[in-house]
Amino acid sequence: MTTNSGSNDIFIDRLPKAELHLHLEGSLEPEMTFRIAERNRLPLPYSNAESLRSAYDFSNLQDFLDLYYQGAGVLQTEEDFFDLTQAYFARIHLDCVRHAEVFFDPQTHTERGLPFRIAIEGILAGMKAAELAYGITSHLIMCFLRHMDEEAAFKTLKLAEPWLDKIIGVGLDSSEVGHPPEKFARVFRACQERGLRKVAHAGEEGPPSYVSQALDILGVDRIDHGNRSMEDSKLVTRLSRSSITLTVCPLSNLKLRVIGDMQNHPIGRMLEKGLRATVNSDDPAYFGGYINANYKAIANAGVVDRKGLLTLARNSFLGSFLSDEMVLTHLDAIDAYECACEK
Repeated sequence: MTTNSGSNDIFIDRLPKAELHLHLEGSLEPEMTFRIAERNRLPLPYSNAESLRSAYDFSNLQDFLDLYYQGAGVLQTEEDFFDLTQAYFARIHLDCVRHAEVFFDPQTHTERGLPFRIAIEGILAGMKAAELAYGITSHLIMCFLRHMDEEAAFKTLKLAEPWLDKIIGVGLDSSEVGHPPEKFARVFRACQERGLRKVAHAGEEGPPSYVSQALDILGVDRIDHGNRSMEDSKLVTRLSRSSITLTVCPLSNLKLRVIGDMQNHPIGRMLEKGLRATVNSDDPAYFGGYINANYKAIANAGVVDRKGLLTLARNSFLGSFLSDEMVLTHLDAIDAYECACEK
């Protein structure tokens, strides 16, 4: 079986997969930003979508976050959040995504005076409509902004209480350096008491110790990013033996200069060390590609081979919060796809 870039692209396009690390606000494309801003009669500091897209030149995580929060400001109504969610699912339907576990940042919106219900009701309606239209199942994860204090996170958890039966878990995102996971120990404990699953961004720009804190203090089920885990051999062994899923985002890592070039991305080494790595798009509107573009970037850079692509797809379902029965169904679909490709 050939493994040139063209055949890899076709193989990836049809490969069943899940996405476990996607910020809905980060899927707000410039064109939609302008459409929603016009609908809400909001001025933008850019002349058109292309001029906004040209501003997506980041030197670090904070550069990106500044634009990310500015862009989210156009979202004002349930219709806006519905349209945003629908657009994301319509796009990943083309990438053969069968299940998605998506993040949203309620504090990004409540801090500018938007009621909590507007964001979540629009998103939940969009997720339901997407499942009916495309058959894509999904879970919603509510993230706390780590540059804010833990009391603000507790307030957000309180606001979320009427919808907790529709939220699968909580996460931790935003500026990592200087905001260690231990800062949110109490609120994550409260979330566990409410039966919520737990994930956290760690080891993207922050040190390997942040990954250890997320595991030991927050008790997370998954690590989002986790690249810098590779700097600590004992941590690598621990992650491997415990089958902790890492939701890795190659194009994000390149765009934010976490890596210098795609050929040096650590995801291949992660698989070699037995880590349950997965591929995800993070904030695709800002980083230049949805999930298949991320798969193709590492495949065409020679970081993973065909076997690695299959492992990454399987890991995406094994690391999900789906039931065992549903995971098995998706794994069987991947097996069937592999067999069909070998004929």
